Amino acid sequence: MKVTVVQTNSISDKAKNIAQATELIERAVASDRPDLVVLPEVWSWRGGTTADKVREADKVPGGPAWEVLAGLARRHGIWVHGGSMVEAIPGSETQVYNTTCVFDRAGREVARYRKIHMFDITAPDGTPYNESDTIRPGTDVVSYDLEGLKVGCTICYDMRFAELYLTLAKQGCDVIMVPSSFTVQTGKDHWEVLLRARAIETQCYIVAPGQYGPFVDGKGGVRQSYGHSLVADPWGHVIARCSDGIGFATAHIDRAQIARVRGLIPMNAHRRLKVE
Repeated sequence: MKVTVVQTNSISDKAKNIAQATELIERAVASDRPDLVVLPEVWSWRGGTTADKVREADKVPGGPAWEVLAGLARRHGIWVHGGSMVEAIPGSETQVYNTTCVFDRAGREVARYRKIHMFDITAPDGTPYNESDTIRPGTDVVSYDLEGLKVGCTICYDMRFAELYLTLAKQGCDVIMVPSSFTVQTGKDHWEVLLRARAIETQCYIVAPGQYGPFVDGKGGVRQSYGHSLVADPWGHVIARCSDGIGFATAHIDRAQIARVRGLIPMNAHRRLKVE
């Protein structure tokens, strides 16, 4: 199984974001021929005011970003793990969901996950991030079957909550997705450390495409995203990584490596505390 992480610089222009993601996926398919392509968090719309987000939010299923991903999956015969998009909540004028949609090789949606943990923090420079002001959290832990592999869904800030990852591991996941839009301030210290830790403790592949570069927030300020999209294997090695800028990187998901790591350190057999 070959997986490609796509690194975008999404902004508050839906048409440009869709065009950028489409071009990157087309290029990845032509050069690397992946079985699975994974986009970053909020790939179709990032920044802007609350009113902007509500106006540009996709109907799921059937919105323009949703339809583009379904079409790319169907046209190229690939799986598309759609990072996350801003999903409309019927009747709400103030909130949306931050939602992953997954499509199989026929372009059928096979899984949907809404981000559980909200990024309500103050960065080291004093910048507040209050995701819950506009994003309604999801409640469901979601995984899906991908041609014999079990894949778990998470989004960005979820990675700080080990209990979610251990729950996915207990459900039998082999791969866990972490599409993200990580800040530069937290990313330089925490991004790779957390992702490698999640890989080691779950003995899963971690697939983490991230947003890169600047975007304008709802108050007109410019914020920077860290990028450094990567794939880590169950031993915690980074086996693929994007450079700076938009682009993509490809790695192999090796079932034998999953079995080898779990055989060397049989954590599930040794576990003493209950994992819900």
